Amino acid sequence: MATKEQILTKIKDGGLVAVVRAESTEQAFKITEACIAGGVAAIEITFTVPSAADLIKELVQNYPSGEIIIGAGTVLDPETARAAILAGAQYIVSPCLNTETVKLCNRYQVPVMPGAMTVKETVECMEAGADVVKIFPGELFGPAIIKAIKGPLPQASLMPTGGVSLDNVSQWIKAGAVAVGVGGNLTAGAKKGDYESITTIAKQFMEKIREARAN
Repeated sequence: MATKEQILTKIKDGGLVAVVRAESTEQAFKITEACIAGGVAAIEITFTVPSAADLIKELVQNYPSGEIIIGAGTVLDPETARAAILAGAQYIVSPCLNTETVKLCNRYQVPVMPGAMTVKETVECMEAGADVVKIFPGELFGPAIIKAIKGPLPQASLMPTGGVSLDNVSQWIKAGAVAVGVGGNLTAGAKKGDYESITTIAKQFMEKIREARAN
């Protein structure tokens, strides 16, 4: 079983967390496979997906090698976090800070990424024991928010979610994001049953992240 440090390293090395929202378990499964085919190592199954815990369990069993990391998103409380961890979720992502959720994740040494939008909220997340702070919703401020927060908080590990696209992903990375979370801008093809487009876009995201880090 991968350690907390190994999971965090894997997420940061890949640089992209695919945020999977779907109308059914089957659709979510297909989106996940399409993302993985495109080179994405970190998948976030949101708890807005029907039977999310069952899907997490199935995916963890399908990818036991540790090459693919399955996490849970839209986790609002410790009860949901515990259900996700019992299902095998390897990291927990929340839209905002719930200190009891962070405490529970730290108890079981599972990486936790609560959401924040301001410097004050970022500090509160870090003080509570967050491993990465999810800057959400990213589209409200754009990549400049990362640089602004890292001014007074250079030690913060920040991951924007929302508003990250192929057009601006390089800016987010260059501004100092350790990784980016991408949902609709990656997975939109699923609505039309076009899963090949998801694989293609995933490859383009991975390439742009590599280029941004190299330059």
